[in-house]
Amino acid sequence: MNEPAHDHAADVDVLLQALPYIQRFAGATVVVKFGGNAMSSPELFEQFAQDIVMMHSVGMHPVVVHGGGPQIGHWLRRMGKDSEFVDGHRVTDAETLEVVQMVLIGKVNSDIVSALNVHGPVAVGLSGQDAGLIEAAERDPSLGFVGDVTGVNPSIITRLLSMDLVPVVSTVGSDSDGQAYNINADAVAGAIAEALDAQKLIFLTDVAGLLRDVADPTTLIQRVSTSEAAELIADGTIGGGMIPKIEGCLQAINRGVSEVHLIDGRVPHALLLELFTDAGVGTMVTL
Repeated sequence: MNEPAHDHAADVDVLLQALPYIQRFAGATVVVKFGGNAMSSPELFEQFAQDIVMMHSVGMHPVVVHGGGPQIGHWLRRMGKDSEFVDGHRVTDAETLEVVQMVLIGKVNSDIVSALNVHGPVAVGLSGQDAGLIEAAERDPSLGFVGDVTGVNPSIITRLLSMDLVPVVSTVGSDSDGQAYNINADAVAGAIAEALDAQKLIFLTDVAGLLRDVADPTTLIQRVSTSEAAELIADGTIGGGMIPKIEGCLQAINRGVSEVHLIDGRVPHALLLELFTDAGVGTMVTL
C-alpha cells in the first residue's frame, strides 16, 4: 500500500500565512486569560501550553492570567462545603478563601507552569500577592473575601518579561493590610493588560466568540469596534454572561490596550489560529 501523497504545499502555505503575523507581533506583550473548557480538558490544556511556548519562541511576550472556578468548586465539594453564588461571584468566607488560595496558587498555577516548562524552562508562577502585584479591596461585605482590583503594580511582571520568562498569574490579590481576596480572573486580566500597555488581551472562553444569533455559530462577528459593541449591548444582541465580558473588552481598549480578542478555547490550538492565520477563531474588538 502506498501512503497518500502529503500536501507539502499546504504546509508551506500555513507557514507563509503566519510569517507577517509573526513579524508584526515580535516584541508584543500579549495577556491571555486562560479558563473554561481549555483548562478542564487535558488535551486542550496541553495544546494551550504548546501555543504559549510557540508565542514565546517567535518573540512575543505572553502573560498568562488564570482563575479556577470549577477546580475550587470541586475541592470545596470534596470537603463537604457548598458554594453560594451572588451575581456570578462565589461567596467567600475565611475557610473558602483558604481553599481558593490552595487550589489557585498551589494546584492550578503550578499545573500550568509545569505544562509550559515541559517545552523549555520559561514559565514562572505568581499570585497577585507577589511583590504587591494586585491591590484589592472588598467588593461587598455580603460576599465575604471577594475583591475588586484597585491597583496593579506590574514591576514584577515587567522584570520577568525582560528576563525572557513567561509569568503565570493566579488571581488572588491583597489589600494594604495583607488581607487576601478572591478576584474575578477576567477583571484581573484586563487590569494587568492595561498596566502593561499590552498590545493584545485574549480571553479564552467556551463560546465561538461574539454571535449575532446565539443559537447560530455561523453568525460569528469577527471584528467589532467599541462603538458597534456598545450598540449591540443596547439593542439586546449581546446579552447574559456575554455582557460583562464585552464590557471588560471595551474598558481595556478605552484604557490603552490596542486589541482584545474573545476566542473559542474549545478549538484545538485556538491561540495560534487566532494570532497567526487569516481565518481566526473568534471576535476581535478594536477602537
